[in-house]
Amino acid sequence: MPELPEVETVRRGLAQWCIGSSIQEVHVLHPRATNLRSIAPLEEITGATIERISRRGKFLWFELDRAYFLVAHLGMSGQFRIHSTGAPDEKHLRIRLVLNDHQELRFVDQRTFGWLALSTREGTAPEMVTGIAPDIFDPLFDRPGVVKKFRMKRTEIKRALLDQHLMSGVGNIYADESLWRSKIHPQSRTDELSPQKIERVLTATEAVMSKALVEGGTSFDSLYINVNGESGYFEHSLEAYGREHEPCSRCATQIRRIVIGARSSHFCPRCQRL
Repeated sequence: MPELPEVETVRRGLAQWCIGSSIQEVHVLHPRATNLRSIAPLEEITGATIERISRRGKFLWFELDRAYFLVAHLGMSGQFRIHSTGAPDEKHLRIRLVLNDHQELRFVDQRTFGWLALSTREGTAPEMVTGIAPDIFDPLFDRPGVVKKFRMKRTEIKRALLDQHLMSGVGNIYADESLWRSKIHPQSRTDELSPQKIERVLTATEAVMSKALVEGGTSFDSLYINVNGESGYFEHSLEAYGREHEPCSRCATQIRRIVIGARSSHFCPRCQRL
């Protein structure tokens, strides 16, 4: 599933191409492409102008010159693609927004877990994302407060990193990479880790995701690409995730894989002692 670096890469691409464009036509081509929580049909934004594109964690939203936010979640395989009007349709095209500048913004989703929805434009963020915590790059991110919440959670550090109510945007890949970088075992209990060690994990998380942003995210197949159809290259920088039985680049010990909360976790048993 796309994580923060992938979604931020998409947001930047959309901002480059779409801000200032008006939406001339809206075509919903699959019923599951619209979230049931949408307060109105997507066609209600016909004629609206895109003023800004924002993100929190893995959620994107378009700020329009209307009383709506257009909210998007990529799910497991959702893609936004920019095309000239009249270009051939993709196989899994779900929603088409025809823009005023001879371009189309298309939402393509092979597995149909992603969605778009309209939310009332009140405040700075859509109502449907207000329960999601700020991510580590958000100006509202309260680092000391997050350290305290981690220690109060009383769970494995890997589970805490994936909890979008504590800190958003981190998924399985970047959790493994952050823990490898900080030399913390994924099964370490948050209530037994010192504030300094949790701070070390957060610092590693910020560094890992900053590097991933520079490289455009992580692409293992054609399901994650940016708005130009290009893949991210962070997969070539992975140190733990997906490297079971391969040597750790720090100590040459074989990377191990265990399951935590029904998810694979990759770590070095020597560098990341429990």
